[in-house]
Amino acid sequence: MLAVPLPFVVSLMLCVLAGSLWLQRRRSPPLACWFLLMCAATTAVVGLRWTLDWAVFRTVQPIFASIIPVAAWWIFAKASSSRKPSWRHAVVPIAVTVGSLTYPLWLPPLDVIITGQYVAYGVMLWCAANDAEHPPENVRLSDWQWAIQSKRVAGVMLLFSALIDGAMTVDFMLTDGKYALWILSLGHGLMLPILALAVMCISVSMADDSAIERTDSSSADVLSEAISLPEGSLAEQQEVMARTESVLCEQMLYLDPNLTLARLARKAGIPARQISTAVNKLTQQNISQWVNQFRIEHAKTLLKQTDDPITQIYMDSGFQTKSNFHREFSRITGMTPSAYRTQSKVND
Repeated sequence: MLAVPLPFVVSLMLCVLAGSLWLQRRRSPPLACWFLLMCAATTAVVGLRWTLDWAVFRTVQPIFASIIPVAAWWIFAKASSSRKPSWRHAVVPIAVTVGSLTYPLWLPPLDVIITGQYVAYGVMLWCAANDAEHPPENVRLSDWQWAIQSKRVAGVMLLFSALIDGAMTVDFMLTDGKYALWILSLGHGLMLPILALAVMCISVSMADDSAIERTDSSSADVLSEAISLPEGSLAEQQEVMARTESVLCEQMLYLDPNLTLARLARKAGIPARQISTAVNKLTQQNISQWVNQFRIEHAKTLLKQTDDPITQIYMDSGFQTKSNFHREFSRITGMTPSAYRTQSKVND
């Protein structure tokens, strides 16, 4: 049957993807590698559980399942803030582990607990993706849209997993689990790979600031020099904007393709949330769009004053991809880079 080997095919695919990602980042293997391997192990356990029906696989399957949403949340939380997630996130996996290991002695509602866990984390990720007050501080500004969309996809996939659990319950109620293998195999064949890819996207979008934190540490001292204005006031927001823009332009930080909100905050000596709030309130843009304005201005200068190819110009202006450069250039100027270069030469 096609449904029987599907979990193993998915598991192998995730292992290959994890290995490929590991080889591409030898110096600091991203968290996505570990998450991909965890998803691969979970999928393999699902396949073995329904193929061999050994007691050991029935025991470890709920344990693996309870770790997946917590691990996904932890990675997305790491992208959003440098603060460590609360230890409370470990409560459900620990409870499920204890319940699973002692299952012969009592009958804890593990399915209900895990389903509720997936619903809770799915809703939390979806809400976090739409929370402008808590932007992804450790994600490269050029990858913000990817990061936000990845968080939404991860939330949807966790909710989808809860739907699969519900379908399994209905199947056992109506047909004694006749279609359980199909439902579980197809569900995991869709949910875990997409969830793993969403986590991979957020992981590779995170800039490794560990090498530059020491050079920025002196800027962090400025945090002690709090802006002596009422928090949230227009004057305070204008002061935050002025100080941030001064640092951004004087040090030409916008030309750094790996610039993150966290690093900009360290350089400016202002908490990241204050910078993000000030930019949102005063410009009606997010911090990524605001910084891209400075990058586009630099690109416009290069387009007018040099004959460098557009590929070189977008790289010299702090962009990482040509598509992102073209999108932002068109959004800000209303024309393509090549059309702008042609028009500037005509005007000259």
